Amino acid sequence: MENTLTSKSFSVPLSLRLSGSALKIIAVLSMVADHCAYFLMEPDTPLYNMMRCFGRIAFPVFAFLIAEGFAHTRSRNRYFLTLLGFALISEIPWYLLNGIDGTHNVMFTLFLGVAALAVFDRLCENGLLSCFGIMVMGTLAWWSGVDYDWRGILMIVLFYMLRYQTINPWICRNSICFQSQAIMQVLFTFPLMIHYGITGAILASIVIFLYDGTRGKIKGAVAKYSFYAFYPLHLIILHIFCLANI
Repeated sequence: MENTLTSKSFSVPLSLRLSGSALKIIAVLSMVADHCAYFLMEPDTPLYNMMRCFGRIAFPVFAFLIAEGFAHTRSRNRYFLTLLGFALISEIPWYLLNGIDGTHNVMFTLFLGVAALAVFDRLCENGLLSCFGIMVMGTLAWWSGVDYDWRGILMIVLFYMLRYQTINPWICRNSICFQSQAIMQVLFTFPLMIHYGITGAILASIVIFLYDGTRGKIKGAVAKYSFYAFYPLHLIILHIFCLANI
């Protein structure tokens, strides 16, 4: 039995391949590390800088997973409304941590990203209208002050547009070399990732490159909604720790 995934120019050992579940776990750990450093630690210390660099992995991987989720979900309306619902819920702990600073939590970014993907899918036959719709979503993200603003929206759209199956839907998914597909996705999104730090951009690119196209072991409605609920929950816990440190 072969133990590598082979393309014409390289092979990736099976032991290094990452499922969608593994990507979720890495993104969550990265997010927690980033937020713990930002809200609880003194800045410009070696540990703080290391945790913030590791934390830069989170959003590109979440953006990638949102694009994958949109492509595979059975109900895009439910996917859209789920993100909106958790964005609204998360706004309360976000406000407790950040106050009225004109920003909004990253779930709104993911929600607007899905809206941009819906626009792209609906208007993809008309390039100008499709680009205009995506620009509107990016502008709305920038104007409203959501986390990662227009760059986050564009990153999600590029991950989706450059999916091999999206571009060539007649090709069987099982025949796709996901590492080859990821090269294009990483190349086009790297300039957006690097805006938030080169080390995190490189690490995020490696994680996305190793994705093998499978869902992994995190399945079912309970696991899915627990994953969404973790975001506002961890913000509440951070707020409690912040109060304890006052």
